[in-house]
Amino acid sequence: MSRPPLPVVALAALALARPAAAQPRGEDPPVVGRWDLKVAQPDGSTAPSWFEVTRSGYTALVGRFVHNVGSARPIGKVEWADGTFRFAVPPQWEQGDGDLRVEGRVDGAALRGTFTLPDGSRREWTATRAPTMRRAAAPRWGTPVPLFNGRDLAGWTTQGGGESKWAARGGVLVNAASGANLMTTRTFDDFKLSLEFRVPEKGNSGVYLRGRHEVQVEDSGTNPELQSVNVGGVYGFLVPSENASRRPGEWQRFDITLVGRRVTVVLNGRSVVADQVIPGPTGGAIDADEGAPGPILLQGDHTAVEFRNIVVTPAVTSTSVRK
Repeated sequence: MSRPPLPVVALAALALARPAAAQPRGEDPPVVGRWDLKVAQPDGSTAPSWFEVTRSGYTALVGRFVHNVGSARPIGKVEWADGTFRFAVPPQWEQGDGDLRVEGRVDGAALRGTFTLPDGSRREWTATRAPTMRRAAAPRWGTPVPLFNGRDLAGWTTQGGGESKWAARGGVLVNAASGANLMTTRTFDDFKLSLEFRVPEKGNSGVYLRGRHEVQVEDSGTNPELQSVNVGGVYGFLVPSENASRRPGEWQRFDITLVGRRVTVVLNGRSVVADQVIPGPTGGAIDADEGAPGPILLQGDHTAVEFRNIVVTPAVTSTSVRK
């Protein structure tokens, strides 16, 4: 049996109840993506930085930012208009109590702009789009290479400020107190790295992969609520899946695989980061040239720490090991 026609009001209500057709998404502005920055310093050198801009919903732009120290900070809003952009993040480890403000413009395939630091000083910067670093095939692994001979610091050099507190003692690479970092004179592309470390109570250090991505070394205690800054995490980016650490003063072991941006971290036999993508350089990176081979760097500018049995197995490629 046919039904009588619905009143006009009911028809309008039905129309309102239907889901609206999705609004078309416009083309992403060229600032969207990941960017490796070189920031001019007062002494004429450059320091690395990084940011990522992504779309949120139809029009909003948000992101993450890493300065030359510290962890990734969320960007709540990126303003974009006519080839220029700006955003601000709260201070972290910088001097001053203002926001860190970033302004930039598109310059062909690159970006350039200025930082206004929390203390009011300014820095010029340039940026190139970060490489994807995807690999066409799984690596073939070469011959393991011991990086520490147990007797002296051959094959290593200091990095960063401060006096070196590193020494070889009875087969152990010892950093006695806060001082310079230590890094290999060799550089590596894709590799597997195994090493043992020991930290004192409240100790803090790190292992930088290619000198740019810090895997955290610290006394994380028994805390089950982990963050990326806890042992086994990739600082500021990747949170370990569990606290597999041992007590301070005990030897612990890392087995780390890095292929392109994909990293796996095994701590004391437990996989705590499983084949995850590292978005960009972490704070304290030696530079922002992510696509280039780099050294293994051991952080020495925090507390005492010890390492031993440091072995790298490079991938068999033309760029896997460079002197």
